[in-house]
Amino acid sequence: NRVAMGPGLPSPRFLWVPFADALMYPLNNQPLIHTPDQKAFFALEERLLKRYYAESGVAAKPATLGEYLDKVVRATLERQKNGGALAEKFEMAYLRTLDIGNPSRAEAEKVFATGSGDYKALQDYIFRFIATESGRLGMAVHIHAAHGGGGYFNVAWANPLLLEPLLNDPSLRKTNFVMVHGGWPYTREITPLLTKPNAYVDFSEQTAFNTPHDVAEVLRAWLAYVPEKVLFATDAYPESPELGWEESGWIAASTGREALARALTGMMRDKEITRARAVELANMVLRDNARKLYGLK
Repeated sequence: NRVAMGPGLPSPRFLWVPFADALMYPLNNQPLIHTPDQKAFFALEERLLKRYYAESGVAAKPATLGEYLDKVVRATLERQKNGGALAEKFEMAYLRTLDIGNPSRAEAEKVFATGSGDYKALQDYIFRFIATESGRLGMAVHIHAAHGGGGYFNVAWANPLLLEPLLNDPSLRKTNFVMVHGGWPYTREITPLLTKPNAYVDFSEQTAFNTPHDVAEVLRAWLAYVPEKVLFATDAYPESPELGWEESGWIAASTGREALARALTGMMRDKEITRARAVELANMVLRDNARKLYGLK
């Protein structure tokens, strides 16, 4: 995940996923700030939105929602796609609930024009627009669906079951959604969601904080249902001066591989799968599922 690709990161050797949250908050966000964590996050979102405005050649907030969606949102997504982006990332659960409604265009336009009314309705409308456009452009949508960092994270906001209306919406079936971090602690809830044709999950972050035994139990439940929807990932993130992205990435990669091996070994011992199938599933999770989802060579 990056705001932009810089020197020394040539495509296609390095692939990337930009952040889309900032596009959801074009109005005054002060009423949405209730904790120190939100204060820090919204400041970053507002700064990023200014950057997206500048890169889109737009000097100020457009007069209408239609202009904003066309000249800022769509322009940003197309620019990122042309720059090699594979998906759009939402860290929404740090800012608000994953409960995304389906407001009318008229309702969203009224809030955008007046700056008053149901701000969430405008956010929801813009999210659905981004999701639809991402599908049109062949990009997936990554959503943080798990416990998060900070001292004020609202775990209930990140419950992946809140995403079910999106996954069931016929108008969004051309958009693939990846529930990043695997929903922990709502890992069981994710299992039935994976039966939706456009739902995927990765098990990053869990592998940095949970034991191989615990992660293996999660993986085994998913692999028994829809193994082609499960993606290996590390979430190599700099947690502190002592634990940089290198160390967290190594821990997550080691734990993830061991957990996957434990899950598959258990399934073999219980005669649920053969050894040949276990090897096939390992290749799918570690490589082939991502290749198929993102259209990688």
